[in-house]
Amino acid sequence: MIAVRRAVEQLLTRVFRSRVGIALALAVVVAGIIGTTRLVVGAGEPGSGLSNRPEQPITTVHPTTGDDGLIGTRSPTPVTRPGEATPEQVADQFVIAWRGQPGITAERWHAGLRPLTTPALAEQLADVDPVDVPTGEVAGAPTVTARSDAVVEARVPFNTGQLRLELVAPDGRWRVDAVDWEQE
Repeated sequence: MIAVRRAVEQLLTRVFRSRVGIALALAVVVAGIIGTTRLVVGAGEPGSGLSNRPEQPITTVHPTTGDDGLIGTRSPTPVTRPGEATPEQVADQFVIAWRGQPGITAERWHAGLRPLTTPALAEQLADVDPVDVPTGEVAGAPTVTARSDAVVEARVPFNTGQLRLELVAPDGRWRVDAVDWEQE
């Protein structure tokens, strides 16, 4: 018992007072924690973890979405389902419904816009009163710019401002998804 006591005393007085002794003690503690963790959790599958590389590049953009580079390789062409209205036709129809008629009720105004809009835009316009909608006389033909095969921006000049429409066609049927009025 005296030998054990002297060994512990020697350890505490000489080894733990030196830097080498403290480094060895810490190494033993770290190795013990890692070993215990591996016993409890179990060994992982080979190839799992951060070193596992994908076989193909990871992309976050659909391949048919427009290119955002400075030099375009192709200009997008809007895709319309056969028998459906083109983006220009939908923009024209929307402008007619947007302007409404004098004395039109809110219900009739909304009913005229609903088939030309996405459900999200129809919901946003649900509380809009047609009396508060900025309009005027149409001062020219709509200018349509394709952003991708399924997204188009149409600008319609009025004598009091400009109506900007964003049209989408995820399934080939063009619908207005956003409306913005730019005051002159």
